[in-house]
Amino acid sequence: HTIGSKMAEFGASNHGDSALNYQEKELNERLKRLYPAVNEDETPLPRSWSPKDKYNYIGLSQNNLRVHYKGHGKNHKDAASVRATHPIPAACGIYYFEVKIVSKGRDGYMGIGLSAQGVNMNRLPGWDKHSYGYHGDDGHSFCSSGTGQPYGPTFTTGDVIGCCVNLINNTCFYTKNGHSLGIAFTDLPPNLYPTVGLQTPGEIVDANFGQQPFVFDIEDYMREWRAKIHGTIERFPIGDRLGEWQTMLQNSLCENLFCSLVSSYLVHHGYCATATAFARATGQTIQEEQNSIKNRQRIQKLVLAGRVGEAIEATQQLYPGLLERNPNLLFMLKCRQFVEMVNGTDSEVRCFSARSPKSQGSYPESPNMSPRHGANNSHINNAGADSPNCSNGIVSSKSKPIHNKYPAISSSSSSSSSSSSPSSVNYSESNSTDSSKSQQHSSTSNQETSDSEMEMEPEHYTNGVLENSSTRIMNGNYKHEEILPTDESSMEDSCPQRQLCGGNQAATERMIQFGRELQALSEQLCREYGKNATHKKMLQDAFSLLAYSDPWGCPVGQQLDPIQREPICAALNSAILESQNLPKQPPLMLALGQASECLRLMAHTGIGSCSFARVDDYLH
Repeated sequence: HTIGSKMAEFGASNHGDSALNYQEKELNERLKRLYPAVNEDETPLPRSWSPKDKYNYIGLSQNNLRVHYKGHGKNHKDAASVRATHPIPAACGIYYFEVKIVSKGRDGYMGIGLSAQGVNMNRLPGWDKHSYGYHGDDGHSFCSSGTGQPYGPTFTTGDVIGCCVNLINNTCFYTKNGHSLGIAFTDLPPNLYPTVGLQTPGEIVDANFGQQPFVFDIEDYMREWRAKIHGTIERFPIGDRLGEWQTMLQNSLCENLFCSLVSSYLVHHGYCATATAFARATGQTIQEEQNSIKNRQRIQKLVLAGRVGEAIEATQQLYPGLLERNPNLLFMLKCRQFVEMVNGTDSEVRCFSARSPKSQGSYPESPNMSPRHGANNSHINNAGADSPNCSNGIVSSKSKPIHNKYPAISSSSSSSSSSSSPSSVNYSESNSTDSSKSQQHSSTSNQETSDSEMEMEPEHYTNGVLENSSTRIMNGNYKHEEILPTDESSMEDSCPQRQLCGGNQAATERMIQFGRELQALSEQLCREYGKNATHKKMLQDAFSLLAYSDPWGCPVGQQLDPIQREPICAALNSAILESQNLPKQPPLMLALGQASECLRLMAHTGIGSCSFARVDDYLH
C-alpha cells in the first residue's frame, strides 16, 4: 500500500510539473507574440508580483500572481501596495496587463496602476509622485496626487480591469471587462512598474501578465499602432529641400546604390546565374569570377547537407592555408562534422554503408585533416588513377605522408599525389571533353547558366564521392573552374530512420576514432592558444550526444537540427571571401544590422515606436 501511494504521489507530481511546463511555454509564446522587439536577456518583462518590493500588509500566493490584504484596514495609513518584478521595457511599444477582482473585501478600496521604483508602498497607487492608479471604490483616477479625478465606473468582485501603457505617446488607458475606458494619464515617465494596492480586509486580486488570454483585444489595438508607425515611415519625405536636378541626381544615385546592394547580396550567397542576369540588366559589375562564386556556393551546400568533411577538404583544396590561419573556424567545422557523423549524414560514416561487409572491419589509411593539410596537400590528376576511395567528396588515389602541425583528424581515405604540376589541381568535368575546353567557355557559356544549373548541376556521385570535376590553382593564385558539381538527391539525408551513424557498426567505430582525434586537436589548440571556453563547451555538447540512446530527443539534441548548420556555413563562407580580399559580409546585411542596432538603441533610450518598426516586417 505504501509503495502504491508513493507511486501515485510521484505520478501526480510529474503531472503537475508537466502542467507547469506547459503553462510556462504558453506564457513565453504569448509574450513573444505580443512583444517581439523585447530582448528579455537585457530587459525582462514583468511576469509576477515581487515578494521583495511590497508592503508587509500584502500577501502573495499562486506563483506570486494572487494578492491578498492582511492588514488592519482601519484607515488610509493601512494601505499597502506591491510592484511587479520588472519595469515595463520601452521596446514593448504597447504593454498590457489585467487584474481580476476575486473579492472586493470589506470596502473595495483597491487601486490598479503604475509606479516608479522607490515610490512608497504604504500607499495606494496614484497618491504619490510618479505613481498612477484607477481606484475601484469611486472610479477615480489618481495622477501623482491624493486628489482623484472622475474617470470611469467603479469595479467590484468578478470584474476584470486592464491597464494599457502606450510607450509611443506615453499615455495610459484602462479597460473594464474588455471595454476601453479612454485615456487616463498622459506624459508618463519611463521605467514604470505594474502596481496594485489594497486597503481593507478580504480584498483579493489575481494578475494576468500574459499567463492567460486577455479579455480585452490588445492585439487589435497593437495592429492599429503598427499601421500608424509603418505609414509614418513610408511617408517620410526624401529630397523635399533639394532642387529638381538635385532630386534627379539623388534618385539616380539611390537606384544605383540599391542595385549594388542587391547584386553584392546575390554574389555573397552564391546565386551565380541570378547575380549575372541582374548585373546585366542593371549595368552592375561583379567583382568575383563566376566559377569562384559557384565553388563557394557548392561548399556551402555541402555544409548545409551535413557533409562537413567534404566541405572541409574542398576548402583545403581550393583555399590552401585558409583553415590553418583560422583554427577556431577549423575546430568549429570539425565539431560539426562529429555531430553530422552522429546524424549519419557525413561522408566519413556514409561511405561505410556502401562498402561490402568484408571491407567494413578496417579503416583505410587517412590523410591529416589538420590546418596544415590544406597548405601542404598534394595535388590530384584524375587521369590514369585507380578507382577513387571515399575521400570527403574528393577523388583520390594513393597518398604520400604529410607532416602537419596539429594532431591528425583523418578522413576515411587518403589524399593523392600524381605526376601533375605541384602547383595545380585538375579535375576533368563529366560534361566536358577536356579541361582546356571547359576553360575556353568559362567566361561565355557560364554567363548563360540557368538558375537551376547554378543552384545544383546534376553530376555523378559514387557512394558520396565526387567524380569528374575541375579546378586549377596556379602558383597560389586561384583560377576557378567549376568543381564540386553535386547531385540534388545525394545532398538530401539518406537516413530517414534515425539511428546513430545510420545504424552501421563500422561507421560508429569510425566516429569514436574521429572523436579521439578531435579531442587531441582540442588539446593541441589549448596548448598553442590557451584555454578556450567556447571550444570546451562545443566539444562537451558534441560528445554529450553519445550519452543518450536517442540523441535526437536528448537535452542537447538540438545540435542535430539541420538549422544548426547555417551559422557554420555562414562563417566558412565569410572566411573564404575574406581570404580573397572580398567583403566577408554583403553591404545589404551590414545595412540591416545597422538598422537593427539603431532600433535596439532606440529601445534603450525609451523610444517605444521602435517596437513597431522592426526590420523583419519589411523583409516579408
